[in-house]
Amino acid sequence: MRKKTLVTIALVAALFVVFGVSFAVGGLHTNPDARFTGTDSVATAQIQAANPGYQPWFTPFFQPRSSEIESGLFALQAAIGGCVLGFAIGALWARRRAQVPAARTPPVADPPA
Repeated sequence: MRKKTLVTIALVAALFVVFGVSFAVGGLHTNPDARFTGTDSVATAQIQAANPGYQPWFTPFFQPRSSEIESGLFALQAAIGGCVLGFAIGALWARRRAQVPAARTPPVADPPA
């Protein structure tokens, strides 16, 4: 095998090891009820613990029934944003690629009369 192929295989294996260890450690040391909570809820809990009379400025107009749905909606939002960004980059790349060959083609000489 070539050296480049071995390096690629080693990097992919290392990636799987890192993800496997993080899932194993995260699953062991996380409360099952709080696995899908984010930093917003932790920050809110800390603020309310420090200031018992705290009143939030805004209230959410939509609250999902579970944190799994909330995290799924967040992932959907990220996927839609990635698709829009990928489409925009692809469209700009295609537009630029279509313009470059037209500018570099040599002029056609007139046929002899």
